[in-house]
Amino acid sequence: MITMLKRKLYRTVALALCLLFITVRNIAQELQLNDTTIISEEPVIPVIPAPVLNKKAVSFVKKYLKEYDRTLAVARQRSEPIFPIMDSVFCIYNIPVQLKYMAVVESNLKFSARSNVGAVGLWQLMPATAKIFGLRVTNKYDERRYIYKSSVAAAKYLRVLYDEFGDWLLAVAAYNAGSGRVHYAIKMSGSHDFWKLQNFLPLETRNHVKRFIGVHYYFEGQGSEATLTKSETIQYRKTVAEFLDSNSLENEKVVVNRP
Repeated sequence: MITMLKRKLYRTVALALCLLFITVRNIAQELQLNDTTIISEEPVIPVIPAPVLNKKAVSFVKKYLKEYDRTLAVARQRSEPIFPIMDSVFCIYNIPVQLKYMAVVESNLKFSARSNVGAVGLWQLMPATAKIFGLRVTNKYDERRYIYKSSVAAAKYLRVLYDEFGDWLLAVAAYNAGSGRVHYAIKMSGSHDFWKLQNFLPLETRNHVKRFIGVHYYFEGQGSEATLTKSETIQYRKTVAEFLDSNSLENEKVVVNRP
């Protein structure tokens, strides 16, 4: 029954697209331009350059994507009803929607996920942390297993961590290891750059951040500001601004006149 309904839906969509194509073609034929028409072309929308993957993460990401290809494929299937909800929550709290990929690293998007230390749900929140950010956690009722409510708590937590460190990679690290560990790594390394302080973090935390970057690349084929350090973000924004300025000048010239 479901298969039959799907087929009918596909046929309906195909028919609608076909009718749309025919309508557009007919309109275009009726509006054919003569030799005295002035043509003003729309500016071409430039493709903004993607962030560059840090050299210190390249080998790890390649190996991770190869070894966990099947696991990530399962996560992609699970993500269809989950990611849109996370996107809406993260937009409300003004944090990069790409941070949703942390949930893949945390639980592979399994609602029933539970760690040995008591972290539960998609975001693997500990009971104390969950309660701080407004979730109800009891023996009979645990809101860490709810998509929307747990994503709100995770968004609030990530926002607090970002406000503390001013860097999304450090926020991801602190989500895993705690703020104290990250501050210790900053003190010992004398740097706020994740790639310079990473060796002062637990191995699990170092790999946690790199897994997040790897999952990001798996789903999007590139990075974003969520995969950059603060200094890399500043440089990337400068590169994008220069690119857009250059293309805006080019687009001003895209006007063709016929005599």
